[in-house]
Amino acid sequence: MRVLSTTSETYDGLTALVSDDELAPLDAQAAPTVPTIHVISDSLGDTAADVALAAAAQFENGAVHIERLPKASSIEQIRAFLDAHVTGEAPALVFYTIANRDLRAAVADELSRRKVDSLDVLGPALDAIQRLTGEEPRGTAGIIRRTDERYFRRIDAMEFFVAHDDGRNPEDLTKADIVLVGVSRTSKTPLSMYLSFHGYRVANIPLAKDVTPPQELFDVEPFRVFGLLSTPEVLSKIRYERLGSAEAREVAGRYADPTYISEELDEARALMRRLGCIVIHTNGRAVEETAQIILSYFNPAEAAWRARHE
Repeated sequence: MRVLSTTSETYDGLTALVSDDELAPLDAQAAPTVPTIHVISDSLGDTAADVALAAAAQFENGAVHIERLPKASSIEQIRAFLDAHVTGEAPALVFYTIANRDLRAAVADELSRRKVDSLDVLGPALDAIQRLTGEEPRGTAGIIRRTDERYFRRIDAMEFFVAHDDGRNPEDLTKADIVLVGVSRTSKTPLSMYLSFHGYRVANIPLAKDVTPPQELFDVEPFRVFGLLSTPEVLSKIRYERLGSAEAREVAGRYADPTYISEELDEARALMRRLGCIVIHTNGRAVEETAQIILSYFNPAEAAWRARHE
């Protein structure tokens, strides 16, 4: 499935959803005939856009063109957008997230009147939570994105990750929420980046054969340290491809040699036993999946630690 996302100069705030350098762009003249998902939101539209992308990824044939109208504040603005973009020249679908109840109802009526297939991404969830709690939703657009303590924590965590990636500044290891250790190509950096985006201060330490890890690593509480492992076969393949040219492979061939990698992993396992850390195998797992496994161990342990120290 190719997902093409573009901007429009006709309306302020109509912004690109994604760009993928690996995908060949569609011919500009052909774009109007491409099935299109129009994302309309009174905030930025990220929620509806993510749902559209996740669903579109399940289809192999054709291509989907995604456009969005963020910061929609009136039905007149939305009508003007629909007049310009849902013209009947291409199959169209509208995903919308509108927090304001009156505007959401007006959008539903407008789409029904135009006989445009649509999906109210946010409304059913609001209604279900209202039934569950008996409370009225606030109807405030973009409330999840308001600057608050979580926002600043995420910024701090991302800055911490950048400063402590790949073994940098080991003197700060005890300031990390989570420390990842593992040999090369066990997904330390992608995992650190993912976890930092979710507000965790993460450092990672590369382990190499016959290289002594920083002494500060042994000062970190064991529940904060996670050892990452994979198989020699998987690591060899990844490393071999990473080396690129034949010249590089010849010079650094031992780096991708399965026997050498097995020795590296044996040494890494011995260190992880000394540290008393949780060990997780990353082979065959997406970054998100591995991150959730880490957090399933870390969050309860962190809560218990805070209870003891507060």
